[in-house]
Amino acid sequence: MSFQHGLSGLSAAARNLDVIGNNVANANTVGAKSSRVEFADVYANSLTGLSAATTGIGVAVSSVAQQFTQGDIVSTQNPLDMAINGRGFFRTSLEGATQYTRNGQFRMTRTATSSPRRAPA
Repeated sequence: MSFQHGLSGLSAAARNLDVIGNNVANANTVGAKSSRVEFADVYANSLTGLSAATTGIGVAVSSVAQQFTQGDIVSTQNPLDMAINGRGFFRTSLEGATQYTRNGQFRMTRTATSSPRRAPA
């Protein structure tokens, strides 16, 4: 049984390191939100039920929760840049599909239906 305890701890710690690595990799990504691993105890089942003195038999990752805390708001030279103060997302559309983002770095693009107009000669 003690091998199972240690193995569950190593597995949960490895998942935690994956999440930390993802947070570090996205540290300079505009609008990225960090994540946090949430752990839970693993208990053995028995026919008579659990007693109050029963200890856990390991640990498991119960969820990976995204952290929606307020990030830094930085001034830029782009007049189209926007920031979200608090919770929320920007709703964007790409090829008809609605997408949500917290990245407020916007720019003007030319659509397939728009073309430059020439002045009459």
